[in-house]
Amino acid sequence: SRAAHMPLAHIYLIEGRSEEAKRAVIDKVTQALHEALGAPKENVRVVIQDIPKANWGIGGNSAKDLGR
Repeated sequence: SRAAHMPLAHIYLIEGRSEEAKRAVIDKVTQALHEALGAPKENVRVVIQDIPKANWGIGGNSAKDLGR
């Protein structure tokens, strides 16, 4: 099916990364899927979701409370 040739990567990050850093993630993940799957780069989709620090738990505490 056509969808099989359009891989989607969903990346979760703690909020606060720069647009430059996100562009780098999109580029590198796209390249990795292109190389690993042979998918054309223009078919690769990358979604970055920023998660508020209060909503990211680490070892029973929020990243916000841990000062991350």
